[in-house]
Amino acid sequence: IKPNVADTAAYLYEAAQNGKNILLEGQLGALKDTDHGIYPMVTSSSTLAAFAAVGAGLPPYLITDIVTVVKAYSSAVGEGPFVCEMFGDEAEFLRQAGGEYGAATGRPRRVGGFDFPATRYGIEMQAATEIAITKINVLSKLDKIPVCVAYEFEGKRLDDFPYPDLLDDCKPIVEYLD
Repeated sequence: IKPNVADTAAYLYEAAQNGKNILLEGQLGALKDTDHGIYPMVTSSSTLAAFAAVGAGLPPYLITDIVTVVKAYSSAVGEGPFVCEMFGDEAEFLRQAGGEYGAATGRPRRVGGFDFPATRYGIEMQAATEIAITKINVLSKLDKIPVCVAYEFEGKRLDDFPYPDLLDDCKPIVEYLD
């Protein structure tokens, strides 16, 4: 593999200077970020687009387009707060139609409607310039699409994503769209 080993930062910087397009890809969402996520249910590194420059060894100003990929409904693996989580037949439909099972374990994922407060927060944290919505076809068999438009906390409506410590006491405000 020695011929394929290079100073990646220098290679990418030169490519950028020569007008080449560079695609950097991350995984996991903003809510799993060590600094801005829902601690302690976070990963061990930063998941935000801003850290792509650090990982690639590029100056941050070279990242000009940030596409945030958003699922047309919500899903989660493991424990932690999940305000818009669904249960019963509604959840089972999303889980089956979307193939929401662990790749290695086959364990069913937790699912819920599209979550506007969490999605808006993630988009802001990523500084997204574009959004790509995936799995919208999963919702095509529904007459009504569940959308969490806000949260309720202690009788008050929260349109913005709250501090993570409050999430366990939030309830979803759900609207069903045609």
